[in-house]
Amino acid sequence: MNRIAAYVIRDLLRSRWTIAYLLFYLIVGYAVLFLSGDISRSLVTFLQIVLILTPLIGSIFGVMYYYTSRDFMELLLAQPMPRRSIFLGQWMGVGVSLGFSLLVGLGIPFLTYGALYEADKGPFILLLALGVALGFIFTGIALITGLITDNRIKGFGASLMIWLLLAVIYDGIFLILLMQFRDYPLEKFALIATLLNPIDLSRVILLLQLDISALLGYTGAVFQQFLGTQTGVLVAAGMLTLWLLLPAALIRRLARKRDF
Repeated sequence: MNRIAAYVIRDLLRSRWTIAYLLFYLIVGYAVLFLSGDISRSLVTFLQIVLILTPLIGSIFGVMYYYTSRDFMELLLAQPMPRRSIFLGQWMGVGVSLGFSLLVGLGIPFLTYGALYEADKGPFILLLALGVALGFIFTGIALITGLITDNRIKGFGASLMIWLLLAVIYDGIFLILLMQFRDYPLEKFALIATLLNPIDLSRVILLLQLDISALLGYTGAVFQQFLGTQTGVLVAAGMLTLWLLLPAALIRRLARKRDF
């Protein structure tokens, strides 16, 4: 698995799309920091960029790399090696390469402006960690869609629909339900709904870390009371870990049962 992951990483780091992804964060990072002149305000700006763009790129890269490397994977399947090692290695390789692009692309501008010398550098480190985690989660989901169907259009469309559902549609439905049933106690519902969406959960965690929970609106106080405690932090970290482990388990199961 490690050798396959290393091969995928080397292959993707030479790809012009990976380089373009890195350069995008690098250029936008310097531009935002130059215009704002403040690291904390820049983190709020990059919050939405990272939480929307990273899952999207992970979904696109994951499903595209699976289909473009299909012949190579079939060659590996003919060798005496476990199927799970092949596909888990591919997932790890794509996730690491995208995570590297994010860390370098955002890390260099923020380090240049002295992010590590800030009194509170936790939000900056947390933003990078959540971005890398979301990249792995959505790359895994994309690989799962590829394993389910041989049709490239269906696999690509399903991967994008999952991203659209979790990044956009989910929030719309969530807000509509909160407005329609605002006369009822919805605190527990809001917490559970947030924990079930890795993008929303990452957003809430970072906003609480930045101490601007007022931006969370209707349920801001609830999130502050629960996710701001040690128990809430452990629950949030556990849910993100579960979101990372779930694709790995599904990839292993599909790779074992799939007839290639």
